[in-house]
Amino acid sequence: MKNVCTDQADTWYQQAEQKAAHYFASLYMQVMEKTYVSTLTEDFELWKRNHINQRPWLSLFSRGTRKPDSQDYRRYMRWLDHTGKLDDYLDRSISYIYMRDLGKALDSPDTQTRIQRVVADIKNHLTRSAATTGGGQPEQLSLAGLYRWAQKESIESAVIWLIDKLKDVSANIPKEMNAEHAQRKLIKIIIGVIMHVVEEMDVGISSEERAQRLDEAIRLGYSYGLTYPFIDDLLDSGVLTDGEKELYSSMIRTALLTGVVPELSGWAGSNNMEIIQYVHSELRDAFEYIKEHQRLETQETFFEQSYVFFHSQDIDRVKDLSNKNYTNEELYVPIILKSSSSRLIVRSVISAPIDEGFDHRTFLYGIYNQLADDFADMFDDMNDGAVTPYTYYLKYRDLRSDLINPFELYWTVISHLIHNVYHSNAKTREVILDRAINGLKRCRARLGTEMYNEIMGIFAAGNPEFNRLVQYMVRKADDVDFFDKLLRDQMVTILKNNQKEKEDFQDTIKNVRQQINNQLQITKANGISPMKETLIDAANYSLEGDGKRIRPLLAWVMGVNEYGLQPSTMVPLLRSLEYLHTASLIFDDLPSQDNASSRRGRPTLHQMHNSATAELTGLFLIQKGIEEQTSLHSFDASTVLALMQYSAQKAEDTCMGQAMDLDSKGKALTIEQLNMICFLKTGTAFEASLVMPAILAQVKAPEIEALKKFAYHAGIAFQIKDDLLDLEGDLLLLGKPTHKDVENNSSTFVTILGQEGARKEMWEHYCLASETLDKMSCKTAFLKHLLNYMVSRDR
Repeated sequence: MKNVCTDQADTWYQQAEQKAAHYFASLYMQVMEKTYVSTLTEDFELWKRNHINQRPWLSLFSRGTRKPDSQDYRRYMRWLDHTGKLDDYLDRSISYIYMRDLGKALDSPDTQTRIQRVVADIKNHLTRSAATTGGGQPEQLSLAGLYRWAQKESIESAVIWLIDKLKDVSANIPKEMNAEHAQRKLIKIIIGVIMHVVEEMDVGISSEERAQRLDEAIRLGYSYGLTYPFIDDLLDSGVLTDGEKELYSSMIRTALLTGVVPELSGWAGSNNMEIIQYVHSELRDAFEYIKEHQRLETQETFFEQSYVFFHSQDIDRVKDLSNKNYTNEELYVPIILKSSSSRLIVRSVISAPIDEGFDHRTFLYGIYNQLADDFADMFDDMNDGAVTPYTYYLKYRDLRSDLINPFELYWTVISHLIHNVYHSNAKTREVILDRAINGLKRCRARLGTEMYNEIMGIFAAGNPEFNRLVQYMVRKADDVDFFDKLLRDQMVTILKNNQKEKEDFQDTIKNVRQQINNQLQITKANGISPMKETLIDAANYSLEGDGKRIRPLLAWVMGVNEYGLQPSTMVPLLRSLEYLHTASLIFDDLPSQDNASSRRGRPTLHQMHNSATAELTGLFLIQKGIEEQTSLHSFDASTVLALMQYSAQKAEDTCMGQAMDLDSKGKALTIEQLNMICFLKTGTAFEASLVMPAILAQVKAPEIEALKKFAYHAGIAFQIKDDLLDLEGDLLLLGKPTHKDVENNSSTFVTILGQEGARKEMWEHYCLASETLDKMSCKTAFLKHLLNYMVSRDR
């Protein structure tokens, strides 16, 4: 069986290799004859009419038309719309995506109709979004924006599943790998698969069928895209040893040749066992999902293209930059195969019908993107010792006169695509040359003019006249930027910023939590009665548990970081919040209420003592909380009185919520009733943590109302997650028993809506809280990450 599989694999690769070698030979002849120079010179003469504009001198004084930095996303979109450039910007962007990702020819009337429909939809979304929101990241790159799209398409479950999967992938990317790069590529593949599926849909498709196919597209996209971080990037990185890479590659080949993922073996004692177990499990599930959704007639195509893709990558990966004897064919044939196979696979992944036009165009197009990407990454690749056409040429150009200049090959491919593949279509010429000049502009901006000119001196020295023309375009041409590049930059920035903010969030929690823990212990004065000493011991026992301290943490962040209050002045408020919260937990755990046996990883207070002691300790902590509020000496009396009045009202609300909850046992509640109970029990404490520092800082009423709205939705989202954890959670992680809601016959979001319905409701409140946060003047990153923590926590 093994020999049969090996023979089949050899046949697959040899056939693909012959096709790639034939294509390369054609390109090689064109490079040698330099046919691209005269052809592209004529093309640029036509192209520049739309891009080299003489600006009226009066425009220099018009601040309203000055082009903003594209990093300011919303302002840039408004500028494009204001100047009348948005239509062309979107048209070239979507046209390029149709060529690159969907393998379409732009001379097709049907393709043009589809492009214009997509352009109109995006423009409508962008202009509507710009009119209704302020600054910040693009809506489509936020979790709330993603979930709102899911609601529109009725695919909420698939998107919730995807969000959870992406979170797990992010958490399991080894530190030696580029996490942002890996996540971006995975997301890009998912979007690409969705685009292919949408293109395959008939215009009159029912909403139910559309939702089902989009659901499958998301899961298929993730399943295929997962190979990028956990096969391509993992094998490229230094995470695995050489022996482990060989073992891992062998497992992948076996899976592609037999259709069965082998069990893990040979990894005993590896330092990478934990990550390999996770990767093996995820990739096995992904592989099985793709197989299950294959039509019988597309399965062999899928395995063949996947094998060619992996094998060509593997051949390219093991090249050694110190080897000076690679032929041009050895350098270029594998990248022709890997760059085309990566997109050819998509149609077999979704079991799309055979499209010879797509296959032909995609096979010839792939090397164009690869050469552009390798040019952009050449310095990183050189530092990593990776062999690409550019790194190899840089190292051996003076020793090997036979080496093809990859920059010349790049322009040859462009000329070949425009005139031999797309038949000199004017729009194709426009879009491809836009992209080429845009890439060089971005390179010059990234490297700086001096380094850029030095690089051009190496790669463009053989055709000085043509290079002068190109560099003139790079300096002078306008309107060559692309929407996908903007979103790519935004995504990379967002991923990096999110990671930095998340680290800051975790550091803040760790540091402030420790400070709060150090302030919570109630001291015993000399000569106190034994009974009071018992109460203090009981109170300290409850306070010492492994609490999250979210409420005082949040109050500290809002008071100190957002409103500029001095940390020392906040201490009484922080104690008060935790004392009052701990008191509520003591009462909540009593046999007369929820009858919990453990809390914060330890036996509950009434288990350690008795119910009477627990009740009295709860009352004692409430009084201590009030006493702490009276100790806010750094603030004027009227402000402290307003805070205490507000605090008393919130305590009343919490009691009412608990009473309503106890009264509801065994009763079927409506969502409205459950929302009310949930907010009164949980949301009020979040609200107090936000509002009480605002009261001390004398924040104006509209801001306080916004804080209350955010707290309402965040609090309900938090409670729904609690309900889900009661059903799904781990006792050791939670520090309290699970399945208590069922035992107590309590109405919860899970019992009323079911697991799936509860998740959807949680994400709805997440979106409402996030959208409220976007409109608030205080947009601390801590609140954003706190909200993310609330819906993604495991305890």
